[in-house]
Amino acid sequence: MRAHRRSRPALAVALLALAVAPSAYAKLPPLPHGWPKTLQIGLMGQPGKAPAPLGFRYEYLAGGVNTGNGWSTWNPDGAYASNFVHAAWSRGVVPVLTYYMLLQSSPAGGDEGDTDISHLRDPQLMQAYWNDVRLLFQRIKGTKPVVVHIEPDLWGYLEQRNEVGLATSFAQQWLQLRNQLAPNALLAYHMSGWGTKHDIVYEDPTDATVKRYAAQSAAFYRALHARFDVAFEDFSDRDAGYYEKVQNNPRTWFTPADFHRHLLYGATFVKLAGVRMAAWQIPLGNMQLDDTPGHYRDNRVQWLLGSRAHLRAYVAAGYVGFLFGGGADGMTSASTDGGFFYAKDRAYYQAGALRLP
Repeated sequence: MRAHRRSRPALAVALLALAVAPSAYAKLPPLPHGWPKTLQIGLMGQPGKAPAPLGFRYEYLAGGVNTGNGWSTWNPDGAYASNFVHAAWSRGVVPVLTYYMLLQSSPAGGDEGDTDISHLRDPQLMQAYWNDVRLLFQRIKGTKPVVVHIEPDLWGYLEQRNEVGLATSFAQQWLQLRNQLAPNALLAYHMSGWGTKHDIVYEDPTDATVKRYAAQSAAFYRALHARFDVAFEDFSDRDAGYYEKVQNNPRTWFTPADFHRHLLYGATFVKLAGVRMAAWQIPLGNMQLDDTPGHYRDNRVQWLLGSRAHLRAYVAAGYVGFLFGGGADGMTSASTDGGFFYAKDRAYYQAGALRLP
């Protein structure tokens, strides 16, 4: 996913508590129908046996239409999607499918935003796109929930270009097909804060400005007149150590103040948009790694899973899940992090999963 980040020095391992009281937030929107009643942790990858409990597993459905490589071709007649979903259900895990097809469709373009929008305006391409979406819903129809996370980044580009009409028709078509073909599917909107043409991670704004930006994000969502079941957002697409060592950008590290702003943005969006939030594709690095491929440092696993106080603050703000995974090849994974993620995840569940209000 696209990165929009700013400069930060490397952080100490010791992390300060967030000073956000549950009473700071208004009554929360209802949980999505069929959503777990406790805060669950998720991980990218196939829903096979894991060394620690997980509540979600997610994978991308990608490859584009008119390319010959789209997800519907990975197994005959789109069986990849149904195989993933049924494997997750059989293990008591909620399956999450990140549907990322528009940008990769043919004809290819240059600028991501321009390409996405030109594809949305191409009737022939969109006919093929909606045929794949219909196949998806036919494949995942059932009696248990499955989350379909729709086109991350796209909504940010549409917001930046004020393409409300185009976004509305796209969103409402997704909802109409879901209602007709797979009512068990929960549809996830993707909230990209940079769609406001601001990035709180770069700008370090005041709390009042954070709330103003989040209100702008919520206003765009409300303008769609399309009731999604949940919203997703992402901290970053890559480990902070990767940005620092490989791209010579030491500015993506989160300090306690950054976590505060991130939480405040999410809480404000939840309140004004009227939809709960899940954090997705959270980098898996930890501070014991050496910043080599597959072993880049980051501090988000430690901040979130290393402190129940931090998790409680996010729950009070309206967050309903945390899904971890790298957004590019070569990032730290749960199999290359020295067992750090699974240890923290196991400790969280051993202490008891937090109940969602």
